Amino acid sequence: MEGNITGRIHSFQSLGAVDGPGLRFVIFLQGCPLRCMYCHNPDTWNKSGGTEYTVEEVVAKVLRYCTYFGNDGGVTVSGGEALLQAPFVNALLHALKAEGINTCLDTSGVFVSSEENTVLDLLSVTDLVICDIKFTNEKDYLSYTKGSLSAVLEFLSHTQALSVPLWVRHVVVPGYTDTEEEVRAMVSLAQRFDNLRRIELLPFRKLCITKYEALGIHFPCADIPECEETTIARLTQCIPESLR
Repeated sequence: MEGNITGRIHSFQSLGAVDGPGLRFVIFLQGCPLRCMYCHNPDTWNKSGGTEYTVEEVVAKVLRYCTYFGNDGGVTVSGGEALLQAPFVNALLHALKAEGINTCLDTSGVFVSSEENTVLDLLSVTDLVICDIKFTNEKDYLSYTKGSLSAVLEFLSHTQALSVPLWVRHVVVPGYTDTEEEVRAMVSLAQRFDNLRRIELLPFRKLCITKYEALGIHFPCADIPECEETTIARLTQCIPESLR
């Protein structure tokens, strides 16, 4: 069956160090239904972009780097939004697990409701989920991502039901998500799930501006200052030590 399933992939990173534990082969899938105000990868939005690969072709690429993974590393499937191609990701993760490879899904938690069973199946062979909680209420989620917080929380409930270890990430954007109140609210949402293992704060950066310019797309956050490390350090104190 795997040979009949293809996916559209934006790019590969052979040895990523910030996409889960250890050294990881990172697969960035093409296509995303969200339009987050601070998105760093507008070149991944178009679901018809990228290059088409079969599961076997991707696994063959991964196997060349297995010796570098060590005890903690493995493969992270990211995006774009990986769950936009749930059937392909499902087949890929099953194939990777068959090779004894540690698997991580980096996602915004948004998927097509008709593919819920497929998502549950792929979670059954996922060793770690990394999920963004971008904003802490429905109004801001809709305004700044064109998505739904309730949909993300529903996805996280599936990870809990299947006991998949969970890391939550939150981008700190000056003037939007950089208050202690906002971070504490995000932590409170994340702690609803007993499979939570870590919460990470990521500083807003603007290295992506050149991508927007090349694509002729307006970057909504062009005039927002980048987040300082001192802000991250201060807000990290809002996170329980056991989850840092």
